[in-house]
Amino acid sequence: MTDQRNTRIPQFFLTPGGPCPYLPGRTERKVFACLGGNLAQPLSEALTHSGFRRSQSIAYRPACEGCSACVSVRIRAGEFAASRNQKRIQRKGQDLARAEVTSEATREQFALLRTYLDSRHPGGGMRDMGLFDYVAMVEETPVDTHIVEYRKEDGTLVACALTDRLKDGLSMVYSFFHPGEDTRSLGTYMILDHVRAARAQNLPYVYLGYWVRGSEKMDYKIRFSPLEALGPNGWEALTPAEAAGA
Repeated sequence: MTDQRNTRIPQFFLTPGGPCPYLPGRTERKVFACLGGNLAQPLSEALTHSGFRRSQSIAYRPACEGCSACVSVRIRAGEFAASRNQKRIQRKGQDLARAEVTSEATREQFALLRTYLDSRHPGGGMRDMGLFDYVAMVEETPVDTHIVEYRKEDGTLVACALTDRLKDGLSMVYSFFHPGEDTRSLGTYMILDHVRAARAQNLPYVYLGYWVRGSEKMDYKIRFSPLEALGPNGWEALTPAEAAGA
């Protein structure tokens, strides 16, 4: 007998309104669904293609009334050409050792995450995250995911990226790095490295989540070209003029 819990159509839920973390004075709401059973991977992929993001066993996307500032974006990995500045960042990271490890949380990773959050996002939604919260973020996953660790020559862990593997690309779920390594631009370096990895695996896209129009801290995502954005007509190229709001 088929286990209906594994094959049923997912239910979608709407969160109550709350302060938007990106645009002051606006209200944020999300629609979400639970991922589970033997359909978790294909469902996660289908929802990612529809503009959802994954957090543990939840897929979510913004559903804010009167606002469409959050735009799902992905890099066309095969066509990507690094800018002069991005090439400089790649050279600075040549000494870093890259390793894909299973999605099992370690205290070393958590210590790096806490350093990152305390420095870069002291008032953010993850400010109170403890070790067990991190374990849940990394290990409570029903889909094909892994962690990419980046280490200096002496073995020091300086950056991590929690990444899902899709049939058509890599989805960067969450990344963090040591703020003391600012000259390396590790956030940008990790994206560039994922583009390289996607190309090596013949995967056409790197999914970056949401670019928030009008939020300066999200503008780094539009520096990767060619970039596609999900709109009413599906995934389409995001032109420089559109990115600038012209």
